[in-house]
Amino acid sequence: MATEEEITAKIGGLGDAIKASKSGGKPKEEWEPLLAEMLALKVRSVERSPSTATQATFKEVTGKDFGPPKQDKKKKPAENQGGQASDKNKEKNAKKAAAKAEKEAKKVKQRAEREKREQEKADSLAGVGQENFGDAPLVQSQKITDRVWTPIGDLKPSLAGTKVLARGHLQNSRSFGKGTFVLLRSSLYSVQGVCFENADAGISKEMIKYIVSLPAESVVDIEGMLTVPDSPIGSATQKMVEIQITGIHCISKAKSAMPFQMEDACRPDFGKESDVGAYHGEDDEKPSDDGLVRIGQEARLNYRWIDLRTPANQSIFRIESMVGCLFRENLMGEGFVEIHTPKIIGGASEGGSDVFTLDYFGQPACLAMSPQLHKQMTAACSGFERVFETGPVFRAENSNTRRHLCEFTGFDLEMVIHEHYDEVLHVLSNLFIHIFDGLKSRCQNELERVREQHPFEDLQYLNPTLKLTYAEGCALLREAGVEQDDYDDLSTTNEKRLGDIVKEKYATDFFFMDKYPLSVRPFYTMPDPENPKLSNSYDFFIRGQEILSGAQRIHEPDLLEERAKAWGIELKDIEAYVNSFRNGALPHGGGGIGLERVVMLYLGLPNIRKTAWFTRDPKRIAP
Repeated sequence: MATEEEITAKIGGLGDAIKASKSGGKPKEEWEPLLAEMLALKVRSVERSPSTATQATFKEVTGKDFGPPKQDKKKKPAENQGGQASDKNKEKNAKKAAAKAEKEAKKVKQRAEREKREQEKADSLAGVGQENFGDAPLVQSQKITDRVWTPIGDLKPSLAGTKVLARGHLQNSRSFGKGTFVLLRSSLYSVQGVCFENADAGISKEMIKYIVSLPAESVVDIEGMLTVPDSPIGSATQKMVEIQITGIHCISKAKSAMPFQMEDACRPDFGKESDVGAYHGEDDEKPSDDGLVRIGQEARLNYRWIDLRTPANQSIFRIESMVGCLFRENLMGEGFVEIHTPKIIGGASEGGSDVFTLDYFGQPACLAMSPQLHKQMTAACSGFERVFETGPVFRAENSNTRRHLCEFTGFDLEMVIHEHYDEVLHVLSNLFIHIFDGLKSRCQNELERVREQHPFEDLQYLNPTLKLTYAEGCALLREAGVEQDDYDDLSTTNEKRLGDIVKEKYATDFFFMDKYPLSVRPFYTMPDPENPKLSNSYDFFIRGQEILSGAQRIHEPDLLEERAKAWGIELKDIEAYVNSFRNGALPHGGGGIGLERVVMLYLGLPNIRKTAWFTRDPKRIAP
């Protein structure tokens, strides 16, 4: 066995050879075997080559690793044995700790003082501890007081010199010197309030700052003396009075930024939009040709709860409410009974396909397109004879126009007749005249508020209502150079053109036509007795657009089935409808009215979305 000296010399020689090979730039293949042999001599390896397998290693001969012995890491001597700090270090550390504590205590004190000042400032601006201004406690029905609020619409010169309390939305406030002017609005009405610093009256600088700092549209209570201004207030509806504010409290602070300014939302229309054609919801907010911003229809619908606050919209929907009141009032006076029919039905209301389908506990069902079946059942088959209903109607029509909705409010009526559907036409004519007369007499203020923002001409109508046959209407169009066949349906464009012709010739915006082609009416429409191509049907029009469609209905089940087959309707799909006439049914007729369209056209508005509370069209299902 080789000695330690021999192995060491051998390892050293191999190392020198490897260094020489590397420095000479020789390829790795030449010196790599030398490296393997040297490593094998240092310590046994499972990868030792056959040429070195029989050689003794340095570690086998000496019992230790090749190379200089490992040295223990030097330990850093402790500054003071036993972990005890010197007296000098103790004193130094104590001073540092004391200085740090003093500095921290100073910061805490300064922070507390700053927070106190800020809170005092905030409390001062918020009216904390003040009786005549500030944020009111949350209204939680805790108590009833003897305070009396005066509606803004009742603030008139006759109350001048009296102290009043009014609540509304703070539409705006503007600083002026040491004071401020505010506009308070509630429903249709607005009034100006004035507040200036006055130490004798307890009106401080902080009170003025508080008023000015209130976000627009916050709900506030204002107290003060009602006075008559030197000149009318142009920005308020109550032009001949203003409130000299002595107290103001915020009931509900607006916490989100306004998506648009109320002044922009209330601005009068610039020019007249078309009320027909496609609508794709692209009329975003943008300056008009006069340089003023007007809010687009989609932005209004996105924030409908704010848009409805405008005086014009407040008026539109009060007028719409009155139409419903007048509708009921007239029909009840004519012996009609109000009914309430289901809006979930099996199959389609009128055998059509444009329905919203749903699963009804495992059974196919849909939302009603109309109360057609049930109003006929109740009037002609159940003995009520004269019925009406107001309720939602659903149409799954992908119609993106200015006059169509997927959900609207239907005003329907059905009545029995003795010998002729003219009996129904007489009731309908009187109904509309009652509504038009009622709106003129009961909604004068609302009509003017709409006109301020959306200018329109008063509806012209005759009593009795102008009646034309469908053939006569088509003839008027042809006389004006418009192509229209007596047996083709009227297009929207031709309807509008006919409305213009009728207005020019007969001085009326309201008329109806009967004897429509049978091919363009529902299968349950009674055919004309003299011309099998015509029907006992009719449509009513306002400003050249249809607002009611109706007819005498077929009350004989055999004829119903015959007409259904002619339309290609499966009898099993209308079995329940047909069966309702198999136990004796009275001759009858009726019609369906779209409330939103009536109001839209009566007010000359360009888009039915302006008369729908919360629009449902093919692209909108919220809010």
